Formats: sequence, structure tokens, C-alpha cells
Amino acid sequence: MGDTAWPGERLIAAAQGGDVESIAALVSGAHAHVRRFAHSLCASPEDAEDAAQEAMIILYRKIGMLRASGALASWMFRIVRNECLRRSRMVLRHWAPVRDVPAPSAEDEVLLRLEAGRVAAAIAALPADQRRVLIMRDIQGYSGRTVADALGLSVPAMKSRLHRARAAVNQTLSGTSGLAMGGRNEH
Repeated sequence: MGDTAWPGERLIAAAQGGDVESIAALVSGAHAHVRRFAHSLCASPEDAEDAAQEAMIILYRKIGMLRASGALASWMFRIVRNECLRRSRMVLRHWAPVRDVPAPSAEDEVLLRLEAGRVAAAIAALPADQRRVLIMRDIQGYSGRTVADALGLSVPAMKSRLHRARAAVNQTLSGTSGLAMGGRNEH
């Protein structure tokens, strides 16, 4: 997988065991991936940088809590997603119209943040196998072959999971799910 690969399982396992050099190498090796997650999920570049930094701090402090070394990418995605959602909630809670800023542009900003949160939530709701494929292919930008190899899948199986993941996210975002959505009104 080359330079764009997540840190290997041996390094992750050593970091989980408390090896300081491995933890430092793990944080360094995961940083670019975490930043990419954050920039794809957060509403602003500033929030993305802050979310990535917070995620790296959590990784450094809590690597021992990771249960399976192969779950690093999905664990980091959840941390980044939660941090981006937390930041958008803070903006919504503390948002007050500024006199010189027209309301529609502020509204558009909030809507963009809400949409980013909806996308993150839709991805997080996917089954783990579909979420991994979608994140690696569409967010991290790995080739189909690289994703298939990394996950131990055939290329057709990877494509099938990717298709199902994309369809599920699109269905969630468009609100056409066959499941009841709790009577939520969208205005």
C-alpha cells in the first residue's frame, strides 16, 4: 500500500502495549489520515484542524483502549466524526446573528455544518464492513485494488460493499429509507 497505508498491526499492537516509541510512530503515521477524515467531515478548515489535533491527542492518550489493532481507522473516524459534530453543535448553540452579516449567509453556513453532520452520521450508521470500504475508497482515496487487498476481499466483493455503502448513505441523506424516521419534519 506504500506511503499512504495506515500504520501496521505490529506497530499498533506495540503502541497498545505502552511502547513509547511505537506510540510516537503510530501518531505520526496516522496523522495524515486523521487530517483527511477531519477535512472531509468538518464544516470549516479551522474546525477540521482542531478536530484532527484533538483526535491525535486522544489516540496518544488512549491507544491502550483500542480492542483490535485492525480497527484503528474506524476508531479514529469515530473520534473525528464526534469531534466535528461537537464543534458544529457548539456553533449552533452559540450562534447569534451579527448585525453586518446578512442572515442568509449565516444560515447557509449553519446548513453546511448540519449537512456535514448528517453525512458523518450516515457513514457512521453503516455496517462496519461497508463503512471501512467507503472510508478507504471515497474518503482516503485508495484505489479499489488497494482497498480490496487491505481488507482481504476480492475486487468484485469490495465493489459490491462500496456500492451498498454509497446507496445506503444516499438513501439516508435523501430520506427515502423504507424505515420510519420518527415523523421528523424537514424545513
